[in-house]
Amino acid sequence: MTEPTESESRRRTARLLNEHPVFDGHNDLPWALRETVGYDTDRADIATDQSAVLHTDLARLRSGGVGAQFWSVYVRTDLTGDAAVSATLEQIDCVRTLTERYSDRLVPARSAADVERCRESGGLASLMGAEGGHSINCSMGTLRALYELGVRYMTLTHNDNVPWADSATDEPAAGGLTRFGEAVVREMNRLGMLVDLSHTSADTMRDALRASRAPVIFSHSSARGVCDHPRNVPDDVLRALPENGGVAMATFVPKFVLPEAAEWDRAVDAHLTGLGLHPLDGTEQGHRARAEFERENPRPVATVSNVADHLDHMRELAGIDHIGLGGDFDGTPFTTAGLDDVAGYPNLLAELLERNWSEAELAKLTWHNPLRALRDAENVAERLRRAESPSIATVEQLDGAAAD
Repeated sequence: MTEPTESESRRRTARLLNEHPVFDGHNDLPWALRETVGYDTDRADIATDQSAVLHTDLARLRSGGVGAQFWSVYVRTDLTGDAAVSATLEQIDCVRTLTERYSDRLVPARSAADVERCRESGGLASLMGAEGGHSINCSMGTLRALYELGVRYMTLTHNDNVPWADSATDEPAAGGLTRFGEAVVREMNRLGMLVDLSHTSADTMRDALRASRAPVIFSHSSARGVCDHPRNVPDDVLRALPENGGVAMATFVPKFVLPEAAEWDRAVDAHLTGLGLHPLDGTEQGHRARAEFERENPRPVATVSNVADHLDHMRELAGIDHIGLGGDFDGTPFTTAGLDDVAGYPNLLAELLERNWSEAELAKLTWHNPLRALRDAENVAERLRRAESPSIATVEQLDGAAAD
């Protein structure tokens, strides 16, 4: 087969994205707005060029061919208990503010049908995903309240364990999911909220796959077989996705893409911690500290080709029906060359075309797979709600002393 030229790939990419835009699994714009301007959208108006401070604005979303976006309503794990719940509500309020202020472009979506309608009307479907089970403070009622406010996935953990699930980047405590953790997964299935396994430990992933009655997602995780980082998905889990119907959405964060970048990032985290800063500090002080470190220690640069290597691997193990894209823009201080912001998706698709991915495969990657997973979760929920009552389980009842 003759490989397409670069110009042919670009033309085909533009046509493809017009018909099958990107349904991205994870963008941290709400947290970036909280950290940089205190949610003041007059100071960070995404209808204007924000390339100096953000990865995301309306023009670049359009250039990137983004047609649906899960906006992360993430809060840091040093916020706990009711403080975590309140901060999550503030994040949800930020997304509401964005969809009201930019209603001609950002359209609230709560279902697969809403997403399809947005595509037909030319709007960008705006969904929400909570990032970390600490956002529900071990409360099924809070989980349901987030669903009613429009949250359509929850990442079971972030960088630290929750009482009922182990994180990929914390010391194992539960050995995966506890009994209450399994009950959370089942209640999410009943609601129609996608179970997101990014950030979770491999044992948590495996337990959730066994417990879930609906497709799971990885909203922003790449392949551990290509870059051996605990945030990535092990090969056995990728192979298990077809039976579940889930979707692993490859991320572009350099430390999850390139092994050398992972090593460098660990050194940065140690440097920031030594300065008394959180490794995820998004303030001017945090950015300045990283820049100073980078001047002394040049950063390894990941490329579009490296991300494509992950997608090749994920397609081989999970199959073309079970992969997607989750850039994690505005959730990382460093980006992959060629995927520097939300306008970069065409560069990745052009690379995949040059690797002889078919247009039908790319349409599944960009649009159809995450949409199908969301629709399937809704169908499961419709059935379960007829048979099951809302869970009133508590962590104390199911896990006892382990919840302390």
